[in-house]
Amino acid sequence: MDIYANAFNETANGWHWDANDETEMSPWVWERKFELDSLCFSMKLAYTYWRETELTDIFDERFKKVMGNVLDLWETEQCHTEQSPYRFMRRNCPAHDTLRNKGLGMPVNYTGMIWSGFRPSDDACDFHYNIPANMFAAVTLRQMGEIAKWVFRDEQLVSRMSRLEEEIRHGISLYGTYRHTEYGQIYAYETDGYGNFCLMDDAGTPGLMSIPYMEYASIEDIVYQNTRRFILSKENPFYYEGQVAKGIGSPHTPPGYIWHMALSMQGLTADNDEEMLAMIELLEKTDAGTGYMHEGFHADDPNTFTRPWFAWSNSLFSQLVYKAMKKGIL
Repeated sequence: MDIYANAFNETANGWHWDANDETEMSPWVWERKFELDSLCFSMKLAYTYWRETELTDIFDERFKKVMGNVLDLWETEQCHTEQSPYRFMRRNCPAHDTLRNKGLGMPVNYTGMIWSGFRPSDDACDFHYNIPANMFAAVTLRQMGEIAKWVFRDEQLVSRMSRLEEEIRHGISLYGTYRHTEYGQIYAYETDGYGNFCLMDDAGTPGLMSIPYMEYASIEDIVYQNTRRFILSKENPFYYEGQVAKGIGSPHTPPGYIWHMALSMQGLTADNDEEMLAMIELLEKTDAGTGYMHEGFHADDPNTFTRPWFAWSNSLFSQLVYKAMKKGIL
């Protein structure tokens, strides 16, 4: 319906987050913030369904066309300034809810990576090559390539996906790392390809914490380990320590708020059982007695939180508990 959109209506009812958004809207679209991870998650769901069930019933010609559309868009957004039709502007809103430069976003250099307007949190990128989202896209292209090869038997499609994956990985390697004076070589959160970096991590997935979860690199990877130490330190502007908890938050919520999603991901990517169990204990202790995970909670007072119901956060916590049970430590 709209490959750039991030949220849709159940029917073509014309409802919108903001009816005055300056972008190409349709009655089906609730919001049209282009977030690279949205397409990745859709493909990941299809790939996981196939691998778990060995069923191919969803892979019809319509699905193949969608894969081709995704590939076309990603190739277009490698050269956003020159090729992209996408623009997004919202008036009378916080700065993170709109794109600068008349809806085009801040200038970027060609890197081989894919441009994204917004982060997984719905906040606008500072520099529009979001490294975790591009890592996710690289892994997704490998997964889509398997579908193209073994289900559709389309070697031309496989070749295009393989080429784009290699270009993204090369771009991340060349433009997406930063030599930190204390932590060594780390992954940046965002870059513009001109030598400017955003050094942080956001609680959402994909984030730098979730690199092994996305299967981009192993937990033992030295650059990931350096990055993990950085983002779990006060060098990360969105890492908070309080009287009750410490962990990663987000510019999407107020300062001092830690996200349950970040704690779940820290447990899912831990390289030892002690840290995994400690995260589960902390998550249980900070649910404000509700039995559910929330979005963000104050590091000094878990009873002060955002979103009483947040399915994404509940799901990640459940996945963490399931992983611990499979390991036999819970």
